[in-house]
Amino acid sequence: MKVVVLCSGGMDSVTALHWARKHHVVTAVLSFDYGAKHNHRELPFAVEHAQKIGAPQQTIALDFIGKLFASDLLKSGGDIPEGHYADENMKRTVVPFRNGIMLAAGCGFAESAEAEGLVIAAHGGDHAIYPDCREDFMRAMGDAMRLGTYAHVQLLRPFINMNKAAIAREGAGLGVDYSRTWSCYKGGTIHCGVCGTCVERREAFTLAGLPDPTIYESAPPLPTKPNPEVLFVPFDL
Repeated sequence: MKVVVLCSGGMDSVTALHWARKHHVVTAVLSFDYGAKHNHRELPFAVEHAQKIGAPQQTIALDFIGKLFASDLLKSGGDIPEGHYADENMKRTVVPFRNGIMLAAGCGFAESAEAEGLVIAAHGGDHAIYPDCREDFMRAMGDAMRLGTYAHVQLLRPFINMNKAAIAREGAGLGVDYSRTWSCYKGGTIHCGVCGTCVERREAFTLAGLPDPTIYESAPPLPTKPNPEVLFVPFDL
């Protein structure tokens, strides 16, 4: 299948890109600059991995999100919270309907690029605080994409029932260089090690039994996860 891959340059989406190269024909890689504090750190890695697999990469500017939406993830918002990524305070990093907006743009782009599918790296670890990463939402968006395009564009979400440790194991098998990815929401020179996404990244490598190639400003003991861990259930597409 010819697919377009949504890739931010983060751990999950880079893994999804390499997964897509193995299972499908990647016609393009699509990224978004929406005013997040870490966009400038992530996006160069999306470009790098697209070049690595020989696929064209396009970044779409969504300036209105940074200007009009309320979220601490955005440059216009407050400080990035610290702690476990499933903690209640991490809801402050939710950008309202972000995936809905990106999937809508990506679907139109995919049909224009004569692709049959759009790949997104939403995963089970996101379910706790991000409503637009959950399978019921993805199923509804997938239906809308299929019904709203002549190409009947399919929404592929290979990691929807995986946790991040399972994604790390998948990526290791695909030869992904995780030192060339970015997670930290603070967007500093190096990963802070204590924000929710840094904690999630550190925990993923630990649970996967893989060496973590990331340099952190600080790496205190990992906080306790407040919710039961999402089981790894392969989602075959």
